Amino acid sequence: MTTSAVITPVPAGKPRNGAAAHPILKLDSPELKALLDELAAGASEREAKRIAPHEQIRQIADAGLGRLRIPVAEGGAGISLRDLFRFLIQLGEADSNLVHILRVHYWFVEAQLQRAATDPRRARNLALINQGHIFGNGFSEQSQRAVGLYFDTTITPDPSGKGHRLNGKKYYSTGSLYSSYTAIFASTPAGKVAAAIIPIDREGLTLEDDWDGFGQRLTGTGSTILDNVFVAEEEFEEFGNPDELQPPSYQYAFLQLYLQAVAAGILRAVRNDAVALVRRRKRNFSHAQATAPSADPQVLQVVGEIAADAFAAEAIVLSAAHVIEQAFHTVSDGLPDRAAAERAQIASAQAKVAIDRFAHETASRLFDAGGASATQAVHNLDRHWRNARTASTHNPTFAKATAVGDFYVNGKAPPLNGYF
Repeated sequence: MTTSAVITPVPAGKPRNGAAAHPILKLDSPELKALLDELAAGASEREAKRIAPHEQIRQIADAGLGRLRIPVAEGGAGISLRDLFRFLIQLGEADSNLVHILRVHYWFVEAQLQRAATDPRRARNLALINQGHIFGNGFSEQSQRAVGLYFDTTITPDPSGKGHRLNGKKYYSTGSLYSSYTAIFASTPAGKVAAAIIPIDREGLTLEDDWDGFGQRLTGTGSTILDNVFVAEEEFEEFGNPDELQPPSYQYAFLQLYLQAVAAGILRAVRNDAVALVRRRKRNFSHAQATAPSADPQVLQVVGEIAADAFAAEAIVLSAAHVIEQAFHTVSDGLPDRAAAERAQIASAQAKVAIDRFAHETASRLFDAGGASATQAVHNLDRHWRNARTASTHNPTFAKATAVGDFYVNGKAPPLNGYF
């Protein structure tokens, strides 16, 4: 286990004193701006010193921001998907680790909203979210299998005849260190896909902060170890054969566009840091066009181009979010219209292809606005490039571009899974 990150013995994802969540902060309110400013103020230091943001995730949950998408009648704020993505970009601007930590939580909320109103799991899970609980995941594994719905982790009937038992090891468990519940996916003895929604303090479940990527260092994207973990019947759900699980869903487009919201937030932070960097610079190069960097047209051009890229990334994300929302509104009996789901997948893929073309370069251009002094470790400005590049590696951009071209030229439907 990595010892450089601070890990609290009691998950910070638990609501304080077990009480119900606080009233939801309204988007664009002074209170939300104050919270985002506070989160941003400590972001660089947390990452530089590997201080795990347990308290910051709890602040977000206590502000009711984990239930923004839940309908008002069911205890949430009932905001649109477009407004959710606008908020995610703002949170990513404050701290890209925080927004990435919550990716699975917001997906989990969306998964409940796609369920039929009469599904008892919907009511049970939304009640937990409304209480202020945060949800993590145990989905991906490091194995020889192709990335997808085939799992070495197993879920088998308990010998007592009541409940099930989980055994295996997950990786890329983003957010689970900060959660109070986690969604574990596994294979049944019959080879079907099943899921278990269990508290992370369940006996036999161990979370390790062993993520060693060069970016997004505080996301808790490490291991979940499952040693004969008990799963009650009401925590268990079976889906079917992985070869046949291709039902239409807008959730996968949601999961992928979420990463572009992370990138858009990072670019807004790059813009902010570029502005601050130029304002505090006291000297310029001897051959520059102005004595003060803040008056140098070439330096101002760099800042302007960074700002334009941040603006473009946000516009792309919000445009794609609108297409995903259209698919959401077609949901009937737990499934959206297939054509609408395909359009959502294509919109999300196009957003990634477009943003990946400039996001990494834009993050590195920050140093063109500051020169050698900007590379000093005390400023920690390299974190923006590292974080943007790490978030972009979840899926190959070239595969998305090929699928988009195939869709437009040949009418071939894109893959309907969470890894596209």
